[in-house]
Formats: sequence, structure tokens, C-alpha cells
Amino acid sequence: MEQIQTIHYQQCTMAELSDADRGLMEAAIGVTKTAYAPYSNFHVGAALRLDDGTLVTGSNQENIAYPSGLCAERTALFAAGAQHPGRAIEAIAIVGRNREGVLTGASPCGACRQVMAEVETRQGIKLRVICYFSDDKILVFEGVECLLPFIFTM
Repeated sequence: MEQIQTIHYQQCTMAELSDADRGLMEAAIGVTKTAYAPYSNFHVGAALRLDDGTLVTGSNQENIAYPSGLCAERTALFAAGAQHPGRAIEAIAIVGRNREGVLTGASPCGACRQVMAEVETRQGIKLRVICYFSDDKILVFEGVECLLPFIFTM
């Protein structure tokens, strides 16, 4: 039997984001400058907003002994868990910067999606995922299942 999976998301512009989400995206854009990406030349920034309003950022950190590096999303998620245990993560914003320094689209890889799914399970609330593609195209997903159908759970 054939089944059809529907992906729910909102598309908006940078100007249409709420002040809180725009601030989160601006933090993600800013942290792309701290990425260490000498091999891919693709600098990714991620910013999280915790339930108390605290922002936690992360950038991708590559390593010549691939896959020893870490994506921006997991850098931020693990930093939040280590530095703010017990705080719920409400939202994550993700953006890339290409080798020419131009902001470009980025969405989480499969490993990052799975980590986000476990964060949702652990905290019992959906994670708002905001992916930048251009100032005129930002995709907002209400929950990781929109990005990762058939999430692995135990």
C-alpha cells in the first residue's frame, strides 16, 4: 500500500520572523564566523533559544581525521546540555556561509536531526527549527518529525 508523507513548514522572510526568531537567526549568522571549515569551506552557524531566553551558539568544527569534526547544530545542542542542564530548548536557527562568504541555505544533516529528535523526546516539547536559505526564504518547522519522518526511538 502506498503512503504519502506530508511535510509541514512555514516559509517566510527575515523581516517576517518574530523579534525573538530574528534575533536567534542573527546569532546563528554571527557565529558562522567562528566555524573551522578548512576542508569544506562551508561555515555553518546554529543558535538555540532556551526556555529562559538564553541563547547558546555553535559552529561547525572540522577535523582532518574525518568524521572527528562536529556540525554546528550538535555543537550548540551539546553545549546547551552541558552548560544549562534541565533547561528546555525552544528553537534552533541554522544558516550556512559559502566559500565566498555569502549566506546560503543550510538544513541539519541526519545525525543532527536524530540528536534533535532525542532532545524533543527528553524534554517533552517540540523543537522549532528555523533554516535560512536567503533573506526571502526562511523555512520554519514545528517539530523535528517534519524533517525526520520515522524517527528512531527506543
